[in-house]
Amino acid sequence: MTARVGVVTFPGSLDDGDAARAVRIAGAEPVRLWHGEAQLHGVDAVVLPGGFAYGDYLRCGAIARFAPVMEKIIDAAGGGLPVLGICNGFQILCEAHLLPGALTRNQHLHFRNRDQSLRIEATGTAWTNTFQPGQEVLIPVKNGEGCYVAAPATLDELEAEGRVVARYVGGNPNGSQRDIAAITNQAGNVVGIMPHPEHAVEALTGPSLDGLGFFTSVLKHLVGAPA
Repeated sequence: MTARVGVVTFPGSLDDGDAARAVRIAGAEPVRLWHGEAQLHGVDAVVLPGGFAYGDYLRCGAIARFAPVMEKIIDAAGGGLPVLGICNGFQILCEAHLLPGALTRNQHLHFRNRDQSLRIEATGTAWTNTFQPGQEVLIPVKNGEGCYVAAPATLDELEAEGRVVARYVGGNPNGSQRDIAAITNQAGNVVGIMPHPEHAVEALTGPSLDGLGFFTSVLKHLVGAPA
């Protein structure tokens, strides 16, 4: 049976269509989820895409965190539903306290849009199990508020528990502490990543096919998940 992966659309989402295409290319059925509807329609996983949800008013993700659909996602994530937050989606996951820390203005105060090398650090998550530890991938980054920050104790905890999913290599594009590009929760089902794997899934438009692994990983995870 084909896995069904929900892709949320908020007012201001830009990459929901790209995320849905990546889900389809990976071999799953994308299911469009509307921010104002408190239903998940039986999906097996959820992607929170990049963009500027609700215009990024107050703080990035601060309003989206209270969307009706997020109430269901927060509850379902606590029960093990795989959730991937990309860029703005990462910001929303932090605002929703599904992930620790925060994403702040890039240290250099400029928007960064470039192909970025990452090193995959954690491969035991629902979204990275098809990678090898230490594998380097090339994925686009495009953000103005992508600087990951957290209290020193939180950073130490992430390191100690192996919850840093990916780090920037070959230059840090936004000043993120400890070069962190992606993190996961303790259970490994929720992952936030600042770069855009959905833009690296086909040769025509991406710098590589390296992003596809995030989407095939969740399908592998779902096959092995208990019914």
